[in-house]
Amino acid sequence: MTHTTIARLVLCLLASPLAFAQNADRQLQGATRKQNTLELATSDGRYLIKPYSADVVETTFIPNGESFDAASHAVVLAPADVGATLKDEGARLVYATSGITVVVDKQPFRISYLYKGKPLVAEKRGYGRSADLETIEFALENGEALYGAGARATGMNRRGKRFQLYNKADYGYGATSTLLNYTMPLALSSKKYAIHFDNPQTGWLDFDSRKDGTLRYEVIGGRKTYQVVAGDSWDGVMANYTALTGRQPLPPRWAFGNFASRFGYKSEAQTREVVDRFIAEKIPLDAVVLDLYWFGKTVKDTMGNLAWDRDTFPNAEKMMADLKAKGVKTIVITEPFVLTTSRRWQEASQQPGVLATDKDGKPATFDFYFGNTGLVDLYTSQGRDWFWNIYKGLKQGGVSGWWGDLGEPEVHPFWVRHGGNKSADQVHNIYGHDWARLIAEGYKKDYPNERPFILMRAGYSGSQRFGMIPWSGDVSRGWGGLQSQMEISLQMGMQGLAYMHSDLGGFAGAVLDDELYVRWLQYGVFQPVFRPHAQDDVAPEPVFRAERTKVLAREAVWLRYAMLPYNYTLAFDNSSTGMPLMRPVLFEEDEATAMSSTYLWGRDFLVAPIVEPGATRKEVHFPGKGSSWFDFHTGEKHHGGITEVVKPEEANIPVYVRAGAFVPMAKVVQSTRDYSTRHIDLHYYHDAGVTGSEGKMYDDDGETADAYGKGKYEIVRFASRHADGKLEIRFSTETGKAQAPQERGFALKVHNVQARPRGVTVDGKAVRFVWNDKHKLLEVPVAARKQPSSTVVVTL
Repeated sequence: MTHTTIARLVLCLLASPLAFAQNADRQLQGATRKQNTLELATSDGRYLIKPYSADVVETTFIPNGESFDAASHAVVLAPADVGATLKDEGARLVYATSGITVVVDKQPFRISYLYKGKPLVAEKRGYGRSADLETIEFALENGEALYGAGARATGMNRRGKRFQLYNKADYGYGATSTLLNYTMPLALSSKKYAIHFDNPQTGWLDFDSRKDGTLRYEVIGGRKTYQVVAGDSWDGVMANYTALTGRQPLPPRWAFGNFASRFGYKSEAQTREVVDRFIAEKIPLDAVVLDLYWFGKTVKDTMGNLAWDRDTFPNAEKMMADLKAKGVKTIVITEPFVLTTSRRWQEASQQPGVLATDKDGKPATFDFYFGNTGLVDLYTSQGRDWFWNIYKGLKQGGVSGWWGDLGEPEVHPFWVRHGGNKSADQVHNIYGHDWARLIAEGYKKDYPNERPFILMRAGYSGSQRFGMIPWSGDVSRGWGGLQSQMEISLQMGMQGLAYMHSDLGGFAGAVLDDELYVRWLQYGVFQPVFRPHAQDDVAPEPVFRAERTKVLAREAVWLRYAMLPYNYTLAFDNSSTGMPLMRPVLFEEDEATAMSSTYLWGRDFLVAPIVEPGATRKEVHFPGKGSSWFDFHTGEKHHGGITEVVKPEEANIPVYVRAGAFVPMAKVVQSTRDYSTRHIDLHYYHDAGVTGSEGKMYDDDGETADAYGKGKYEIVRFASRHADGKLEIRFSTETGKAQAPQERGFALKVHNVQARPRGVTVDGKAVRFVWNDKHKLLEVPVAARKQPSSTVVVTL
């Protein structure tokens, strides 16, 4: 970056609203550069500024009298030498990468950030201290929208609110919830940057609640470290943030199927009966989830048994083997609480280090809803080993997946100690994170070729790298509960947790509302995990609902399974780029700062869930001026850049496909065990305005950990070109180094073909085709063969 360019950047910054004076008492006393780090000495401490990449820069303040704490629970990226330049311009220091430039004004002292010539964000007062909290303040521009702070339901643009950073359940919440199970010290801006405050201790994140243009982080203690993450686009911000904190490994393929779940199945006989009912009703099923009755007959007094109740599950291992033979995996709930009335209390309390302690070093006990309890200490090797050995034993018996509940932890008195000297408030927000880490690292050590399934409701920044699949807690079974779910999932996807989802149908309350249930399941098709779950006053499984409800639910499940090739490819993209599965329209249109009622499922689907009873109209915004969208169910064309009112149908919610999209779909199977990509329906949405486009389908065995890295995969790439009255569609397959080529055929279905084509060729040979005048649909068979590299030419 030239001296002239830097001077222009600084002038640009000085003209910006971000040019606020910082703490007037702070004086710069000197600056030194040590390898990749710029160290600033000030009158009250030291600043360490270092790039992780051209688009990610970390700043740490160490007050006088304190030492640097280098440990981060969130960051996994190693700082890199990106050729940053340092210039002293007299009044200021300019430390620049090819992306982010850090400008340090000497008097008054101020740190500000630019990205490729544009002012990004600046410290306002920077670090400060009040009676009970330490703070870091940033200046915000007028009109800047803010996102983040974890899982909440407060409106998509969260600016104007102050959020507590303390993971806490909100039982039976509805349309709004200001504090939920999963908080994160992360703020994202509509200006396409993020600030991650790299400290898990409890506190507050204030998104300008005082209306004075200030983003304020407030914490009880710990590190004064933050990372600024920027990008040219939202794709770039997502890629850079997940490079910093880790990417979600690809879950097992069965995680994208349908789950049978309730609170809860009380016996082996009931569990078997439910699974058989799904099979008899031809409703696909991949997993059954066992709530706390698997280890005890009562809700209270049994938590911590963590072993099969042989009265009610006498042959659990055979049951799981039999279910697996039917294509159904077994997931069991586990909690980190060991009740003093549980069968494991003596074992856990008598082994030093297994349980968190009181100030005297004795196992801490306290009361909560389920009984008098202790808490597993994840911050000692003894606690971790004890817990992991229980998981290993259950897995050897046939358990396929893990549900970790109450991991906030739900009750966590401030006086409880962990690891000998850590307070509850110091580790509270990372307890769920480290619980997921325990299971993920256990699998890497003992089952390195398997992908774990880890369902949990509490975690921290970066928990995605452990494969955590979070859900949105105990939402009410009501329309308000459904209304909040899009925002929660969209926001969490923006924060790296792409698998946030809800108990489909709602969890809390004895509400029988078939319309609500169906609408929630129809939305569930286009969100990360399809898992109806609820208190059992009203059955959450479609097989026990009224006939019409069951039919509509079955159609939703069938569509979910048909879309497996598209959805699995989305999951692969997330694992390699960090882009979430559910994406806000903001990712396409800068003006859509507050929209969550309509969202994108991957790049190519636009989804508008029906979230009100008896709805006869739905407002849908179609993003992208000049683009086109097609109704997924009728083929009707809509123009981008406008908002329309559409009429909802009972059988489905409004869903649209982008012009130029390739959508691979599969034959519906009863379980993903029988899933195959050997015969794929490939839908292409043709439009005269699209001269060329690309798509792909990722495939592997659905279970090998890091199949892509091990070369055990195939990627079929699709490309279209439209010119001179001809539409050309090309297929090409990339095969991993350890993958044998698979034989695969396609039924190519080209939508929006307005007149019967004059001819169609596959690899230069004329073929028979079918053109449906009513639906404007062209169907072309592409015969099965290994490693297809084919070209279809349609003469229009």
